[in-house]
Amino acid sequence: MAALEHITKINMKLIIVGLLVFFGIIFFVDLQPGKPEVTYTAAIALLMAFWWVTEALPIGITSFLPIILFPALGVLDGKAISNAYINYVIFLFIGGFVMALAMEKWELHKRIALKILSIVGGSPFRIMLGFMLASSFLSMWMSNTATAMMMLPIAFSVTAALEEIYGKGRMSSFAAGLLLSIAHACSIGGIATLVGTPPNLSFLRIFEIIYPGAPEISFGQWITFAFPITVMIFIFSLLLLYFSYRPKGKIEKLDKSFFRDRYKALGKVTTEQKRVFVLFVTLALLWVFRADLNIGFTTIPGWSSIFKNPKFLNDGTVAIFVAMLLFVTPSTKKNEGLVGWKIMLKIPWHIVFLFGGGFALAKGFIDSGLSNYVGSLLSGTKDMSPVMLVGTLTALMSTLTEFTSNTATTEMMLPIISGLATEIRVNPLLIMIPVTLAASMAFMLPIATPPNAIVFGTGKLKMIQLIKTGFIIDIFATIIIVLMTIIWGTVIFDIDPTVFPDWAEQTATIIKH
Repeated sequence: MAALEHITKINMKLIIVGLLVFFGIIFFVDLQPGKPEVTYTAAIALLMAFWWVTEALPIGITSFLPIILFPALGVLDGKAISNAYINYVIFLFIGGFVMALAMEKWELHKRIALKILSIVGGSPFRIMLGFMLASSFLSMWMSNTATAMMMLPIAFSVTAALEEIYGKGRMSSFAAGLLLSIAHACSIGGIATLVGTPPNLSFLRIFEIIYPGAPEISFGQWITFAFPITVMIFIFSLLLLYFSYRPKGKIEKLDKSFFRDRYKALGKVTTEQKRVFVLFVTLALLWVFRADLNIGFTTIPGWSSIFKNPKFLNDGTVAIFVAMLLFVTPSTKKNEGLVGWKIMLKIPWHIVFLFGGGFALAKGFIDSGLSNYVGSLLSGTKDMSPVMLVGTLTALMSTLTEFTSNTATTEMMLPIISGLATEIRVNPLLIMIPVTLAASMAFMLPIATPPNAIVFGTGKLKMIQLIKTGFIIDIFATIIIVLMTIIWGTVIFDIDPTVFPDWAEQTATIIKH
């Protein structure tokens, strides 16, 4: 009870500090004379950022501030700002999460992980490869947190078996490397798909709010662009971790029967697992091939073109369609579907509200003119080359996200980045996409991502181990993201680094008037 009171006191102090900063800006700062809404929006943004980072209030509750403050200060109409909270990206997240929870409920995710390990596992290198493959694949579709939590017990059983054979001293380094490989793979796999990590979904909606006339970014487009980046960072991380934490002395292969026995312990593949797997594959294929898919040398037509109005269908439509199939597809239990309404209680609603708060804040940034104001402060970057510009912003984001929530940081940064793009007349996608990816590339500190916190919380890792390899991977990931954006992203998203597109010009004109 005393501990709870202590926490409450600390939070009250943080709440008061945030409010003092907020009212200090409101009453004593005038960022743009004649346009008080710019100052008001900045005050709201700083208050939200401070409470998000410090968690003075629950993240979901802080996310409701725009509904109160924007109308109260005359920045935006209450109806308009409320509409920002519910959109197809929210339903994309909910539908994808229902699928992840269905996999978890019927232990399909565990079966997939052990199957991969039983095929790949053997030598220490292959064991680490197997863990990273399983973690990264699952995190493409599931919560990174859930994936890390599920993989930990399997990792403990593997390291316990190796320690029993070779002794704890010889395996302590490898055990640490195995834990790090799980945390890294969860973050690396997450960037490959739009539903793999929350910052990707934040980008998708904020981009549409700011640039309503821009071409749609589909699930298939994103995975075509981001998957090669995932593979490159995955290989580098695997090699770095193995050679940094390989076992001392010569270690024989761990017999693959170790993993096969654990796979067999799950029993026969159940009817429910088969049905969830079929729906999972269906969801992935419908997402990837919904819209026309440009893969550089050719374009694959999307299945949505068979409908009268293909643009009426989006990835959120697909997600909710398959989620409903999970509810109506029967399980072997009488009168029960593969999932029931209780599963909806497990959806992280604080993240849903965090999305909504970020979308509302983005709308406030644009409509008030704050994004252009901040962009003008950064106008000195217009003399940079595209590579230098993208590199600087990507590195900045990678550094920031080590200390703060990657989703909250993304939602704060993207409107500013869009204002900068308008100010220096560069295609917004050229800098918004790499900044979004960088938000998930945080490997150095426990607070950077939930998987980092989970593996560090086992007590089997030292802080220096996390920082040492994390720092190197941070640098490598930043370089790869920058180069792939310039080389591959410009092809997939039809970006000309020298041209400010018409759809961005439309937004700039609207804001100006």
